[in-house]
Amino acid sequence: MLTLNDIKQMEKDVITPAEAAQVVGCDPQLIRLEARERPENLGFPVIIVRSRIKIPRMAFIKYMEGDLDREAGDYVS
Repeated sequence: MLTLNDIKQMEKDVITPAEAAQVVGCDPQLIRLEARERPENLGFPVIIVRSRIKIPRMAFIKYMEGDLDREAGDYVS
């Protein structure tokens, strides 16, 4: 099971819903469905390309640490 520290140590720019779900503690399909139907409810940005959903890794980390402004979808200084 991945932890937030594991995600932090990754070098890739995006993570999958399956990777994010391990950290959040939910079923990856819930993230996929929410990303398609109500992405604003997730609290972190998503990238949807055809049938694939990717999550910007740094934005996800900021969200999990409470540093992402959920209203603006931007980083808080």
